[in-house]
Amino acid sequence: MSARAARLGRRFGRLAAVVAALSSTALAGPLRGSLGPMAPSDDPALAVAMLDRRIADIDFEEQTDKTELSRTATEVAVAKTRLVVHGRAFYKLTRAGLLPVGGGFEALVSHAMHVERAKRVLVADLQDEQHLDARADELGRALERLARDRVDLATQRQAMDAARLAAQDQLRRQAAFDRAFETSSGAGADYIPVSGGAGGPIDPPTSAFASARGRLLFPLAGRADVRPARREGTDGPGLELHAPAGTVVRAVFAGRVAFADRYGPYGRIVILDHGSHYFTVSGNLDQIDVRIGQDVSAGDRIGTVGDDGAGPMLYFEVRQGSQTVAPASWLGL
Repeated sequence: MSARAARLGRRFGRLAAVVAALSSTALAGPLRGSLGPMAPSDDPALAVAMLDRRIADIDFEEQTDKTELSRTATEVAVAKTRLVVHGRAFYKLTRAGLLPVGGGFEALVSHAMHVERAKRVLVADLQDEQHLDARADELGRALERLARDRVDLATQRQAMDAARLAAQDQLRRQAAFDRAFETSSGAGADYIPVSGGAGGPIDPPTSAFASARGRLLFPLAGRADVRPARREGTDGPGLELHAPAGTVVRAVFAGRVAFADRYGPYGRIVILDHGSHYFTVSGNLDQIDVRIGQDVSAGDRIGTVGDDGAGPMLYFEVRQGSQTVAPASWLGL
């Protein structure tokens, strides 16, 4: 075998090694850049629509890449088969003992031309396979990146849904809180009469809440450290009644539960409607033991003292309509 043929044989061996290496090596970078975070929008509905559009784009891009990857895999298989066939043909042309030594110079020249043509075909096959392998790697990386983007966008979508539901819930609570002070039972309500107060037994009708001023039952079953306070968003004063967490909170006068839920700076809160547009507000509760629309008597348990991080306490207000009034004198303090 001539030195040229030997060199071609070694070249084929090196090219085959390159093919094997490329088959197991990924590209250095992804096909496309990451989607990145979404630009903020002041309109929640628009932000959700933009997010849904990007998720739809990912779905389309992912399906397109999967289709191309499937087609590329078929082309890679065909290219590998073609490479093996042409590689074997090249090997036979350069194999010792098959050279047309006895055919003279023209036969050698013709053989060398066949070898050169076979080499070019083989190199083209190798390049084609390398290109297809690289494309398959790109598509694989692109699909991995799309999967990550899908998770990120799904997380953003979930967060947006949670924020939207929280905002709707807050609006609902706000409306319910405001609505609690808009109507009242009036003088003729059939509430359970007061069973007794701190200043001695009294049994007035609910419409007589105003006449019970100074004789309302103390809100806590036990002693408490009383301090003036107010909550954010209120115009008038309230009281903080500092007592151990879990202390029973009770109705100071007979009434009907107008609100029993969590609300803003009040935490868990119960609003009792005592008739004639008088209300008491008990906030910062650990638990609520009544429900909206329930009738209660003075002294009935409505909840327990909670702790919002500033120490256990009950926050207490007296309201006439939606306006807070100084509560201390109503409790005889």
